[in-house]
This record gives sequence, structure tokens and C-alpha cells, in this order.
Amino acid sequence: MAKRDTIFYCQNCGHESAKWMGQCPGCKEWNTFIEEKSIASKTSKGSTGQSRQQDIVPAALSEVTVSDSERISAGITELDRVLGGGIVPGSLILVGGDPGIGKSTLLLQVCRNLAVSQREILYISGEESLQQIKIRANRIGKFSDTLKLLCETNLATIETIIRKRMPQAVIIDSIQTMYSEEISSAPGSVSQVRESTALLLQLAKGLGIAIFIVGHVTKEGTVAGPRVLEHMVDTVLYFEGDRHAAYRILRAVKNRFGSTNEIGVFEMRSAGLAEVPNPSEYMLSGKPEGASGSVVACSLEGTRPILIEIQALVYQSNFGIPRRQATGTDTNRLNLLMAVLEKRLGMQMAASDAYVNLAGGMKIAEPAIDLGIVMAIASSFKNRVVDDKMIVFGEVGLSGEVRSVSLPALRVQEAAKLGFTACVLPQVCIAACTEGGKDWNGMKLIGVRTVRDAVDLI
Repeated sequence: MAKRDTIFYCQNCGHESAKWMGQCPGCKEWNTFIEEKSIASKTSKGSTGQSRQQDIVPAALSEVTVSDSERISAGITELDRVLGGGIVPGSLILVGGDPGIGKSTLLLQVCRNLAVSQREILYISGEESLQQIKIRANRIGKFSDTLKLLCETNLATIETIIRKRMPQAVIIDSIQTMYSEEISSAPGSVSQVRESTALLLQLAKGLGIAIFIVGHVTKEGTVAGPRVLEHMVDTVLYFEGDRHAAYRILRAVKNRFGSTNEIGVFEMRSAGLAEVPNPSEYMLSGKPEGASGSVVACSLEGTRPILIEIQALVYQSNFGIPRRQATGTDTNRLNLLMAVLEKRLGMQMAASDAYVNLAGGMKIAEPAIDLGIVMAIASSFKNRVVDDKMIVFGEVGLSGEVRSVSLPALRVQEAAKLGFTACVLPQVCIAACTEGGKDWNGMKLIGVRTVRDAVDLI
């Protein structure tokens, strides 16, 4: 029987199959298989291949030497924080985000900072012309001549230029526009994206060049193309935020050289992206005074505490079925906390609409903001105002207990720095915050054991 020259790929995870299937056995998604021509193997055969295989000898762990490669600073403190301390030579970094969020602008600013130190940087664009890049560069600032621009989508040409010039960093904008002549499918397809990333991975590891690749995202917010793309790269960075708002949040989803809990906060200005060194102060700007349903809570993103305003609005529903909506946090968590208030405190909110919003557009899933959400809901329901200089944090359990959170002293320190005078926190965290005789600029620490203790304060 003649060998099939086509194969079916899952667009979500890259699973291969000889026939079409309705559900992918790898990622369990439906209707994700597409048919493409199979790629011939490039493995050499014969005596040359056999002799090469005989030369490969496994190494013992004790024989492996590790050299502490010096990280390259991107010149942007927020980006260095997310990367784990800087750019690692030979790493492959994927940057994803919605259109117009600022991916190309951020990477062009990185190119400018690296080029100032006389490092040769290669910016390869498959979507914009040289004139378009020049217009953006004029808005950002002055550039050094060590930054080289190239408008090309052929991977063979790109590989030749990279091997010839040997830059220290390469920007690929974007991976969905790159193509290989050996693959007959269109650019952006599963085969092209996977093979393009594999080639760039070989160049990065073999030549010790840091390569940034820009990836388009789907309507679900994930990088377009096969899921295996995220497994191949060393670091995956996502830009979050509304493209029409001023703020931008850079978050590491995967990082082989650092923590995945760190975030970087930027503000979009006419001259590009500007760092926000104090996100707490930025998030609390414009907070209303003397308004019910407004509580300041503290969340921890990696090693950075962030103070954020939680707003709640509870009122009598005009329809038979009350509506519950949460922006910036999980709606199911909102329903759970409201059930705790009804069961443990007797607040009858079954016929009330409830809306919870995290001001500033932040998205937080940490349980430490549970107590803030509870107090904001109770404040709006009772129409009682929470003290503007009070901060709240703690995890709430189903029994109505307030459980401990990690690094409470770091959270209290951030609140004291911004002038807060009172802090409501779990009782078990009081000892960690008061050891060593710290008084936190006279801040009053109020320990609570249950939700009732916290709500009684308002």
C-alpha cells in the first residue's frame, strides 16, 4: 500500500494522527484536527550516521560542569524582574498578548537599551516594513547603529544572516509569519509554527543567542498555534490588560530561569512603555473616600506585595433570579463567600444582586483577598463605610474561619509604607508581624479569627 503523504495535526496541542478524529486524545478538545502534508525526516542514514551514533557517550552527573552565565540586563527593571534577573544568553523567550497591547513596543525598547551598550541586536519583522519600524523608533527615542533591522519571513535566509552576523540578541516579530520552504503549508499553520520554533531553538542553544519571538493569541487569550510551542521555549511571557487602558501587566507563565510568580507593571505613554515602580500607589489612585463597599486588600505576586481596592455593590434584585458578577476574580469564589456570609452571619442576600470589581483591572486568584471581598460585600449590604486607612487580607474557609496567608509581615510593611494606620489580618499572623519588636510606624494590627469578628469592625 502506498504511504500517505498527509497527516492530521491538532491545532491546540500538536498531536499527530494518521486519520481525522473528532476529539483529540491528547488535549481532549473537539474539532481541532487539520490535514497537512507530512514532513520528511532529515535524519541521515548509512555509515556516517552510524559512526556519529557510536561517538555519542552518556555523561555522568558528576562530570557535568556548570558555568554561571552572566545575565544580560534588558535595561528595564520590571522586565528583568519577570525574567528572573535578566536575559539568559542562549534562551528562547516567547512573548504573547492581544493585538496592540505593546509587545513590539516593549521589545523595541529592549533593543534600544541593549544597543546602547554596543551589543549587536537583530530585529526581524515579518509584519511591518522598515519605514513602519522607524516611525515607532522615532517615538521611543534615540537608537544606536548596532541595532540592525531586517524584514524577512524566509527561515533559510534568516538562519544564514544570524549565523553570519552572530548578534547577541534576536527579535522575531512574529512567529506566525515565518515559513520554511521545505513545508508546503501556509505560514501560521501548525507545521510551520512548530518547525520555525524548532529551528530558532537550535540557533539559540547552538550559538548562545538570546531570541525573543512574538506570538499572536487566540480569542481565549492563549498563544495561537500548537500547544507544544509553549513546551519548546524556555520562557513564556504574557501581556495582560485592556489595550484601551493605560496600564499593562507582564506575567511569566513559564520560566526555566526564574520564578513564575513575578509580574511587571507598565504604563503606556506616547514615548512607549514606562515602568511603574510602585504598583500599589498606582492602583489606589482615585479611590473614593467615605464610600461603602470599598475595601483595600493586599495580594502577593511573587515577592511583590500589591495593594488593590476591592469594590462591591449589593442591592435588591428587580428580577426573580439575582445576578452575581465578578471582575478580576473568580465568580465561583464570589458565590462561595456570599454563601459563607449567609450561613455564618445570617445575612439574607439570596434576593440581592452582587457585583465585585478589582479596581485598576488587576486579575488576582490568591485566596488572601477573600477577607477583603467579604468585608466589601458586607459594607455595601449594610451601607457601612470601612475606614479609608484600613487594609485587609486573609483567607476565608467554609466554616467562616480566617486562615493564615504567606509572608504577612511583607504585606504589612507595604501598607505602612503607603500610610495605612490599621490592618485587619488573621490572628495566627500577628506573631509573625510583631516579632523583633516591629511597630510598623504605629500601625494598629487587628487580629481576627472568624468572619464575624471582621464584619463586626464595620
